[in-house]
Amino acid sequence: MTAIRSGVSGAAAERASTFPWWQRGLIYQIYPLSFQDTDGNGTGDLPGILMRLEYLSWLGIDAVWLSPVHPSPMDDFGYDITDYTDVHPLFGTLGDLDRLIADLHARRIRLLLDFVPNHTSSVHPWFVESRSGRTSAKRDWYVWCDPAPGGGPPNNWLSRFGDSAWEFDARSGQYYYHAFLKTQPDLNWRNPEVRRAMADVLRFWMRRGVDGFRIDAAAVLAEDALLRDDPPNPEFREDTPPPERFRHVFTDSRPESLQYLTELHAVADEFPDRVLLGEVDTAEDQVAQFYGCDQRCLDLPLN
Repeated sequence: MTAIRSGVSGAAAERASTFPWWQRGLIYQIYPLSFQDTDGNGTGDLPGILMRLEYLSWLGIDAVWLSPVHPSPMDDFGYDITDYTDVHPLFGTLGDLDRLIADLHARRIRLLLDFVPNHTSSVHPWFVESRSGRTSAKRDWYVWCDPAPGGGPPNNWLSRFGDSAWEFDARSGQYYYHAFLKTQPDLNWRNPEVRRAMADVLRFWMRRGVDGFRIDAAAVLAEDALLRDDPPNPEFREDTPPPERFRHVFTDSRPESLQYLTELHAVADEFPDRVLLGEVDTAEDQVAQFYGCDQRCLDLPLN
């Protein structure tokens, strides 16, 4: 990669130039909370990143992947979002992010944002409205279900932290699904309104100059429509992590997830030279399908 950047001549350089930038470039992750702190509150911020652009240039990187900087109660370090199109005051302002995009581009460095489409915070206005009652206009924006016939959660699905993936809502008498924390309710990607809203989030940022996205929890966007129990994991032992008690047949790497990611890639393709990376934390034999064959799914699955 360094040789290509420093100017390989002849046929090799010509071949290299035909590859997309993300196939031959270096992507550097910045976790804002632990990067440069400029206001003395003990956490990093966008002005701190802006202070270090010469350092990033010196590294010779081609793109920055920025972990979440959106408004959030920080139950999961920013992966529980309350507003997809703004910046948490802890990190700065939307203007700071616009300046970061512009100043990185001036140094020929691209910016990728962390995109968290699987779930929101439980205090996101969408979920607050969804939780207000069974007849809410946004009820179907999340995954709600009646208790099992004998009471209790609808099925045996576990969160990625090992406890039940269902949280009971006493007000409505139903459970909502959360693949992660109970304060991170899963969006219902079967609802086309949800998919349109997520597509508009991508467009919002790409119109501001963002060059692509790392899609969080990309393999778990969809769950089994029939809510069937995941089968037991025959390899589970006492020392196996609790989330692996079952094989995630009905909660992971569903064909529908591939369809939804393909739709997101079609949105990215509305803008030139954009890239979609995806967190594909799944079985090794499932990863390759996220590249896509007939249609583009993800450009780079991260496992």
